[in-house]
Amino acid sequence: MYIDLIVLVVLILLVIMFFKRFSSFVFSIAIIDMFLRIVTFIKYNIGLPDVSAVIGKYIPENIIAIIHKYSSGLIATILDWVYVVIMIIFLSYVIKIFASKKKF
Repeated sequence: MYIDLIVLVVLILLVIMFFKRFSSFVFSIAIIDMFLRIVTFIKYNIGLPDVSAVIGKYIPENIIAIIHKYSSGLIATILDWVYVVIMIIFLSYVIKIFASKKKF
């Protein structure tokens, strides 16, 4: 079922429609990926097998897992690199925010 892909695309489209800035898009991708990784951590470290099974069945591990679930070959490689570039941009935004607040 394509529910994970549909939810990801709808969330990205909502961010683009409402905020219309590239930085909002980058932050939304990072937030979604962090959320998926936290839920994956919970899946592997919770002692309840039923909850782990539900999380494993309906929630992907991260955005890269979604990319590789629905594409392969050159398209998947290109999307992987787009994801890496978005994460590098996110990291630069975070560093810029900390530098402007003189938290270093």
